[in-house]
Amino acid sequence: MPATLVDFEPTPRQGEVLDAALGLLVSAGDALTMSAVARQAKCSKETLYNWFGDRQGLLTAIVKWQASKVGIPEIDPTRLDAQGLRRSIENFGQSLLGVLTGEISVALNRVAISHAGSDHSQLGNIVLHNGRFAMGRRLKPVLEAGRAAGLLNFENSEEAFRSFFGLLVRDTQIRLLLGDAEATSPGQINTDAARATEQFIALFGAFPSGDTSPDP
Repeated sequence: MPATLVDFEPTPRQGEVLDAALGLLVSAGDALTMSAVARQAKCSKETLYNWFGDRQGLLTAIVKWQASKVGIPEIDPTRLDAQGLRRSIENFGQSLLGVLTGEISVALNRVAISHAGSDHSQLGNIVLHNGRFAMGRRLKPVLEAGRAAGLLNFENSEEAFRSFFGLLVRDTQIRLLLGDAEATSPGQINTDAARATEQFIALFGAFPSGDTSPDP
């Protein structure tokens, strides 16, 4: 794997190749090969090896590319209020749930689970660190800014993120991985993200004395 892959920012052409690889992952699953990606993306295997190093490097880039589709929450810590904090958390939840429930993420997670504990692949670890852990690194600064502004009350931002993630995802990923096509729908994602945000704020919101409910 190239040493620079951690900071990999694909060019438009590399993004096209990664999209082709993602499409193949859905159809081929564990059978994804460098040759198949090269054919699908209309490029040479040498180009793939130059860009990604090897199949493991390609898989890492695929995971990072898929994770990049989750919007990064934006706030101004100097002007943060309860409404802005709630909106940032909810928007992030919508984006994250939309990506997680897509057929590409489901296929990627199926392959990663099949590789978990295997000596010949680190895909499970790649997905964990560049997927779930990376999402925590995106939202935790927002939660910490909310705490600094006196809007949230928690001791550990990782524990707070895990609570939000659990409220947001619930059993949706498990159901999708087991083939439940009705586990979610596009119209349900916004509702689920709003519900998870309200429940999270009910748990961790810092309200004035005597007021235990979030702002309308």
